[in-house]
Amino acid sequence: MSQTTAGGLLLCRAEPLDARPAAHILRERLLLAPAGEWSVLVPEAEPWLGGAESVAEVLAGWGAAVALSSNWPVLSLWWEEGRTGFVLSSGFRRSAAYEWDAAGRPHGERDAPDPDAMRVLAARLGLDPVLDLEELERLTRPDEAADGASRLLGVIALLARAGLALPAGLNPGEPADRLREAARVAPGAERVEWAGWRDTVRAELAVVEDSPLGPWLRGPKARLAGAAQLAAGAPLMLWAARRRSPGWLAAGTVLVTHGAAALAYDRARRRA
Repeated sequence: MSQTTAGGLLLCRAEPLDARPAAHILRERLLLAPAGEWSVLVPEAEPWLGGAESVAEVLAGWGAAVALSSNWPVLSLWWEEGRTGFVLSSGFRRSAAYEWDAAGRPHGERDAPDPDAMRVLAARLGLDPVLDLEELERLTRPDEAADGASRLLGVIALLARAGLALPAGLNPGEPADRLREAARVAPGAERVEWAGWRDTVRAELAVVEDSPLGPWLRGPKARLAGAAQLAAGAPLMLWAARRRSPGWLAAGTVLVTHGAAALAYDRARRRA
């Protein structure tokens, strides 16, 4: 592979309807397409061709950002300058990464990729801990007939058992322009663009509402938490005012502000 064939994909373990709000957070032009039980994000821009960061760094950063704003894992696949690899991001958990050189040999910092990356990949994506893991680990062993792209194809083939079905043409090793063209004509594909702070905030709130934190943002738990903050903050403010304690007054103000905002947001969402 050469610099001109650099490219990458983001595989989201979610349907497009769920992946779309999280993708807005990247503030990038992306193409979003269904990929079986997954979604695939293809960048329309080419930050790796002129920026200071490599494709691996760009895709890993995007994958981490999307995963942090959702409750499902994101697998970043990348290839550039004869190297290929993946990074698995899952919320606040430690990411797992693996890299191969052009000849399909394990490669990375000091030529020592993460030995647990395949085990983590299998566990977090719900693959068989014995049979599928054995095939994943086979991708880390010497094979004269394999190159970097075929290693990623092996990963994709195994993910088919977890419901992944990439649209035609979205193959590791393809240059970025071919990936974009394939994504544009994929069934159900759509464009995800930065639409300003208002839509982004709405998208972020939608993501949070669908996450495990959702019940604390709206609903009975959110109202209970907001009322508790008001109940604790108001007396604290009065006590701090009498004692002339700026620190405790600020703490009480924060509690009252957060509690009032939580109740107002829940009420507005219920009306909507």
